[in-house]
Amino acid sequence: MKIKQNIKNLLIFLVFNGLIFNYQSVKSAEEIKIVYSIFSRTIEIKELKEFSEGGEPNKTLRRILNATNSTDEEILSILNKNFDIPITIASKLMYSEIGNIILTRLAKIIHPPRATDEETGVLALRSSVIGGIILGNGKINLINFFEGYPTKTVILNVNALSKIINKVESISELLEFFTDSPLDKIKEGNNQL
Repeated sequence: MKIKQNIKNLLIFLVFNGLIFNYQSVKSAEEIKIVYSIFSRTIEIKELKEFSEGGEPNKTLRRILNATNSTDEEILSILNKNFDIPITIASKLMYSEIGNIILTRLAKIIHPPRATDEETGVLALRSSVIGGIILGNGKINLINFFEGYPTKTVILNVNALSKIINKVESISELLEFFTDSPLDKIKEGNNQL
């Protein structure tokens, strides 16, 4: 009986020791795989970041940017749009009922590869938002969001995006509501009643 206990303790020690000393830090996303029907293209996040910082896009990125029918300036303004969101407010929003609804819808558009359920996508999005805010020192933009994503590859499903494209403005307005003096806006809303 004592031998079994010693072997069990030794195995636990070896597993625990291996986890501690062989720990590798979780890496952020390195690429975005844009999926449209049966076609897909991959963009490296570092290329997007270089472009957002004033660099020139490579051939692949240029083709994808041209397909959006937007100017470089419009794309740059989207990539570099900062939202000033304290982590406490972001956390409360993401764990609220409305936050869960938004994240569940977004998880159909942006999700990890091989994610078979929405819950995995929601958890990855929460992690990405928190990681992005930390990377941006209290602010988040699209580049920080993708850099904070917890998997190497991020899937961007264009089919799902096109289905709810009209709701993007309402999400943006919701984010602006929570980032631009939320208590003042709540007070203003109560005064109008």
